[in-house]
Amino acid sequence: MASNIEQSQFFQQRRAHDQLIVKDPPKFDLESYIANYAGRTRTDRLHHIGSHSPYLALDAYRLAIAEAKKGKYVDLYLQLVEDLSAIAPQDPAALTDTAWAEKKAQESQREQDRLEHELKSYKNNLIKESIRMGSEDLGHFFYAIGDYSNSQKSYMKMRESCTSNKHLADMTLRLVYVSIAQKSWLSVQSHLAKVDAAQLKGDDKTKLEPIVSACAGLAHMCIGNFKEAATNFLGTSPAFLTTEPAAGITWQKEVLSGNDVAVYGGLCALASMDRSELQTKVLGNGEFRNFLELEPHIRQAINLFCNSKYSACLDVLEGYRSDYLLDVYLSKVLNTIYGRIRTKSIVQYFIPFSCVTLDEMSSKFPAAGSVTIEEELEHMINDKTLEARIDLVDRLLISPPTNPRHEVHTDALKMAEAYDHTLRLRLTRLNVQAAGLEIKAERGANEKAHTGLGERVGEGLRGLGAKIGF
Repeated sequence: MASNIEQSQFFQQRRAHDQLIVKDPPKFDLESYIANYAGRTRTDRLHHIGSHSPYLALDAYRLAIAEAKKGKYVDLYLQLVEDLSAIAPQDPAALTDTAWAEKKAQESQREQDRLEHELKSYKNNLIKESIRMGSEDLGHFFYAIGDYSNSQKSYMKMRESCTSNKHLADMTLRLVYVSIAQKSWLSVQSHLAKVDAAQLKGDDKTKLEPIVSACAGLAHMCIGNFKEAATNFLGTSPAFLTTEPAAGITWQKEVLSGNDVAVYGGLCALASMDRSELQTKVLGNGEFRNFLELEPHIRQAINLFCNSKYSACLDVLEGYRSDYLLDVYLSKVLNTIYGRIRTKSIVQYFIPFSCVTLDEMSSKFPAAGSVTIEEELEHMINDKTLEARIDLVDRLLISPPTNPRHEVHTDALKMAEAYDHTLRLRLTRLNVQAAGLEIKAERGANEKAHTGLGERVGEGLRGLGAKIGF
């Protein structure tokens, strides 16, 4: 069945445009996986899975269409039905429910007119709290119908009517929520900085800290700042798993789950941290351990890397490649993350050896794709990631020869030269002071006090030269 779907018009078009298609079935059960999410991210994740996996396409699109019909986003529903009709034209869900779409569009237009009329009357009455709530309701409405641009504008207009720090924080969190839906990661970072700078105290601040940390990690990961992403994910409190809704949003279900924090944080840490950091900041992190328990294979991969079992670590990660390619956020950066982990593994594996056969390297690190191990090593050497040379005659990877004795002598000479230079400068200063050439500012000094200063300095310098032998 999956082979027939893979040959469908939809996936043929994706293949023609060189877009990603995940041919291998994932390890997760679709219904169990998607039960962790709610709201728009649930539909978006189903859409992503259906459009990338022939194995899960039918089930994902059916669930996504059913989810879309619960809301008001008519354009998304029509897009999902169009995609499914190109995959399985005979499927009942591939038939467009025109009556529902027209009815929902009319209801949405009436609701928009009502909300805009109410907001206008609030502005005429100059009641700040009513204006704020009216703008918020309008922002919620635009978000529900998928008009993210107008939703953002409506939330921005709340700022003038906010009368407390709590209102400002809630407004900014809503802007973060919309920016994540738009995948505008720089905007996410900007708004999160404003939330972090809000003068909240007590429980309000404590509740927002894990949300800000997790969302900041997501934004950094999606733009390729893996070190910063790992730091934010590792600093996310386990309270994130049970945090009450903030700004009306259940973040651990409507944005990213605890499992996502574990996977994203673990992979970003593997891609950006050395073994000692992984041991102390990840495995030794009591708070992050609560997330790792949700994804034991991530903890296993990190343990294997820390124990120098690099090929086993890569095998564990490779087994979950299909799952991660079907993640709506991770799919775009997964190849970069896996590439960095593989490069780190090769470098760490080679450190103890003076030479290793290319056949041994090939067996420990099987070639990824069409690139041979020789080409990969050559690229790493040219990038100065790996200090080595390749002997193609004897098929060896050789560590460049080093002369520790020469290095010690060189360092000693440099230290001696620096010490000699410092000593000469100090002696010169002492001689200048002894010759009375140190110029000190005097209060109330008149012009006569400086008359002939140039002649005296010249005579003093000549005398100093005679003393030190110049």
